[in-house]
Amino acid sequence: MKNTYELDIAGLKRELKLFNVNENLKIAAFILFGDVELTVNCAKELLKIAPEYDIMVTAEAKSIPLIHEMARQAGDNAYVVARKGPKVYMEDIIYTHVDSITTENRQVLCIGKKEKDMMCGKRVLIVDDVISTGESLKAIEELVEKAGGNIVGKMAVLAEGDAIERKDIKCLAPLPLFDKNGEIL
Repeated sequence: MKNTYELDIAGLKRELKLFNVNENLKIAAFILFGDVELTVNCAKELLKIAPEYDIMVTAEAKSIPLIHEMARQAGDNAYVVARKGPKVYMEDIIYTHVDSITTENRQVLCIGKKEKDMMCGKRVLIVDDVISTGESLKAIEELVEKAGGNIVGKMAVLAEGDAIERKDIKCLAPLPLFDKNGEIL
């Protein structure tokens, strides 16, 4: 039984551990947290294929290092993070819900007035680490639309499973799904 998957991405190789989603399905855990070299390289490669934009947005939390590094490399001074819950300093909050394959319970994503103002009337680029079912992406799209932003692109480091077939997403590489034995589906 295979327990890992070797990924070749942005000029680097990484061994990803496989985890059960259910008794018949496993996913490879792609985690940028703590891997500076991988984050820097992926950000560089995504910026090469990014459309022109005014502001980038992502969901809390796994994509924060990626969007931060993309903004740093692009010379941007700001980006938007859709939070998993309201904070006391957020005003005029707008909400949406998301069901993610990697999270057990339904989540809330929200932004406040500051984030709405940053996106209103602007060209918005949605950034994620991995797109799988597209539920997180859909939730961010809803927030951008509620804020009055114009979505000019959606991109991720990896597209998992059938997401690689989507024509509305730019990504660096596919990430397969795995059966209960760790074999690629």
